[in-house]
Amino acid sequence: MLTHPTLEQLNSLKLDGMAEAFTELASQDGTADLTQAEWLGLLIDREAASRETKRFESRMRTARLRHVGAAPEDVDYKTRRGLDKALFQQLLTGKWIRDKRNLMITGSCGVGKTWLACALAQAACRSGVTVLYKRVPRLFSELEMAHADGRFPRLFRSLTKTQLLILDDWGPDRLNANQRRDLMEIVEERYGAGSILITSQLPLKTWHEVIGEPTFADAILDRLVHNAYRLELEGQSFRKTHVKTGDENNKS
Repeated sequence: MLTHPTLEQLNSLKLDGMAEAFTELASQDGTADLTQAEWLGLLIDREAASRETKRFESRMRTARLRHVGAAPEDVDYKTRRGLDKALFQQLLTGKWIRDKRNLMITGSCGVGKTWLACALAQAACRSGVTVLYKRVPRLFSELEMAHADGRFPRLFRSLTKTQLLILDDWGPDRLNANQRRDLMEIVEERYGAGSILITSQLPLKTWHEVIGEPTFADAILDRLVHNAYRLELEGQSFRKTHVKTGDENNKS
């Protein structure tokens, strides 16, 4: 008799995890032997797990990752591409984000830069970090439109308040004056306050030329690079390998 009204109350209070656990426990043999404290403990554990799962899912939706399924457990350390396993596993702990440091991932097309960035992002979301993913070419288009229609302050806040900002596919086009100014504002606002992860096909030594104007380039790169970790990848494109094997969804 108590089951139905109890479930109604749990659901009305939006205690979905507790409601689910209550239903399961009520239908299992042997739960009659549990004490009230044990019952309550199991319900609370399920509710806590349910809420954390929902928070993780919300962070993942907000991040808008290009590879949503890129999981840290699926990182391929065997393929020869110069991936430093010890460093990458250290990065997966998220300490670099807590320390407000940056990360640069460079390498030729198809070696898995974006996938690895998304795996790091998923690990960050699991640990409670807010993440936002942007492809650089599209970001500059969004910024240009935001200046025109008045959305710039809101977009700027989203780019600067997230704990980890991923800027994917940096270069090779030279920045114009407006793009340099916007990038400088973003980097300056985030300096010492949050982490930036950049992926690029271009080696770091060419980034100065991409930014263009020497004063801006010096200021931007000084804030981006001096406290940054670097992953410099090499080797053949994974896409070519997957075409040969017929498996386009392999681990990266």
